[in-house]
Amino acid sequence: MASAPTSKYNSHSLENESIKRTSRDGVNWDLSEAVPRLPGETHVADKEVIYICPFNGPIKGRVYITNYRLYLRSLETDSALILDVPLGVISRIEKMGGATSRGENSYGLDITCKDMRNLRFALKQEGHSRRDMFEILTRHAFPLAHSLPIFAFLNEEKFNVDGWMVYNPVEEYRRQGLPNHHWRITFINKCYELCDTYPSLLVVPYRASDEDLRRVATFRSRNRIPATGGGYESDDAYHNAELFFLDIHNIHVMRESLKKVKDIVYPNVEESHWLSSLESTHWLEHIKLVLTGAIQVADKVSSGKSSVLVHCSDGWDRTAQLTSLAMLMLDSFYRSIEGFEILVQKEWISFGHKFASRIGHGDKNHADADRSPIFLQFIDCVWQMSKQFPTAFEFNEQFLITILDHLYSCRFGTFLYNCESARERQKVTERTVSLWSLINSNKDRFKNPFYTKEINRVLYPVASMRHLELWVNYYIRWNPRIKQQQPNPVEQRYLELLALRDEYIKRLEELQLANSAKLSDPSTSPSSPSQMMPHVQTHF
Repeated sequence: MASAPTSKYNSHSLENESIKRTSRDGVNWDLSEAVPRLPGETHVADKEVIYICPFNGPIKGRVYITNYRLYLRSLETDSALILDVPLGVISRIEKMGGATSRGENSYGLDITCKDMRNLRFALKQEGHSRRDMFEILTRHAFPLAHSLPIFAFLNEEKFNVDGWMVYNPVEEYRRQGLPNHHWRITFINKCYELCDTYPSLLVVPYRASDEDLRRVATFRSRNRIPATGGGYESDDAYHNAELFFLDIHNIHVMRESLKKVKDIVYPNVEESHWLSSLESTHWLEHIKLVLTGAIQVADKVSSGKSSVLVHCSDGWDRTAQLTSLAMLMLDSFYRSIEGFEILVQKEWISFGHKFASRIGHGDKNHADADRSPIFLQFIDCVWQMSKQFPTAFEFNEQFLITILDHLYSCRFGTFLYNCESARERQKVTERTVSLWSLINSNKDRFKNPFYTKEINRVLYPVASMRHLELWVNYYIRWNPRIKQQQPNPVEQRYLELLALRDEYIKRLEELQLANSAKLSDPSTSPSSPSQMMPHVQTHF
């Protein structure tokens, strides 16, 4: 088929400075310190500023800069506001005002972020305070421009599971019944000699020899079989084949569309013109086209009568969107937490989606034409599916938001670089921590309580504008005036019952252990059979 950190405002009080605790994302937080720190995270500078909050006005605070984050604590007694922003989230840093600026809070820094928010800090004009903060922030937010390592290579976090072990291509293909008499595994790209942006292990048609692959690759974009590198081939040479155009727009259109979304959601939401403003962004229209294309792919494969070839110009943007969404619809395994991680590793990370170019990790060139929210768009499509099939996915919304937050944060090595060969050269799996280590060491936080495991159920979401909606809990989460869609009462009650069940099971096990200990002690041996029965009462 052809196709055209968790960072949030925090309102809790930090008055008790003798407390030490671990936050939900694993950060060791010693409240005797001014800022939470990860292992390997070091303090660089701090400065008193005025934070120009778009919702509550100017707030006096102290900003702390480490080699990983920008962290602001309010110094005002009537405000407990905290800003915690990974430096990898920063897209652009600009100076606002000049030496002659006279307006209140008109001199300082304006920071544009990749996660749908902007930050403004006013500083004193004397003493080069703005210049110093600008240089420090620029140096650590864009380390690649200053010959510094991305924080993921400095991160010393330890988890009880190794996320790098989640994806083993041989095991995953074996799960799918491969190789078989139709498909074979080839190691022709073992040293990335055939194609430096494809994985080392490939599955190809059984009758296609390695020599065939070498010949075909010479006619393809960067040897990425079978992508043609722009345009399309006539179907005259392909008998018994149909050619479909899906009208999915290019990376530049998607980038501009997301900019328009940001304009209408941050900092203010215009209630009176909301629907027309949202429509003018065309964001949901793009989501609809991607989902529609994936449904067509899934339907053809599900029928058992067709194989489907998906390609765009190079096969690392729209192709990845379509194949991964189609697989999510077809294979219930990918709807589990670890299954989804494997899907992302296989279709996006391994097959060369250009994360470094599309996101710009550690790169100061915010205007780079290669930047585009392709992976965000995919995650949005997954969220749309989870809304339509609330029991079909093991993971919850927080799982998807956490993936997006760390897409930008540079805390983990998972999304660094453009392809597998570059990650191998940089020894990413040896020198960095995987995002899946964080998630899989605390799975309960990311589980959907309504999940019902099903085998062989194909999901066909409704890809019409009437059934699609803006993901408020992601795109508008920074606005405290927008009431986020909290878990409904049924979900809350269900979670309470699960906790109660676990408590009863634990108590039952404790009573059984205590009873076993008594039975094994001759001095407490019961005198009658009735005394040997444990008296356990439970609602379950």
